Amino acid sequence: MIRLYHGSNVSIDAIDLSKSQIAKDFGCGFYLTEDKTQAMKMAQNATSRLQFGEPIINTYLLDETVLSDGSLKVKRFDDYTEDWAQFIYQNRCNRSRIQCHNYDVVYGPVADDKVGVQLRRFMEGYIDIPTLIKELKFERRTFQYFFGTELAISKLQKI
Repeated sequence: MIRLYHGSNVSIDAIDLSKSQIAKDFGCGFYLTEDKTQAMKMAQNATSRLQFGEPIINTYLLDETVLSDGSLKVKRFDDYTEDWAQFIYQNRCNRSRIQCHNYDVVYGPVADDKVGVQLRRFMEGYIDIPTLIKELKFERRTFQYFFGTELAISKLQKI
């Protein structure tokens, strides 16, 4: 079992994918990390941005064998690569709740918070893909898990 964290401004008793935001790194879904410090930063950001609630870390357990047993469609990015950058580009440009991929779970590095600016520079031809990858690298490499389907969410156990 692995322990995953989701930083928020509220306690989450039941994950509701309809509350997920569009145009995120891996699509519209529920994001978690194994890095408790990263989760706390996200909780503080949410509380500050929304001017509501207190920073809260919601903790979940996941039997990691479901990521490789074939029961879920899983996409894995183990590093900052061209495929990773293009995947983020595709999802960040998607302004609908309909996913532009068919994965239940996506795992990969967190992109830097300047994603929007860098993607615009790439779209307008000011930078190439290697420069985009370099610019999207987070100052401290952390990874995130995206859970985008009810099937994937059902594999998480809140503790």
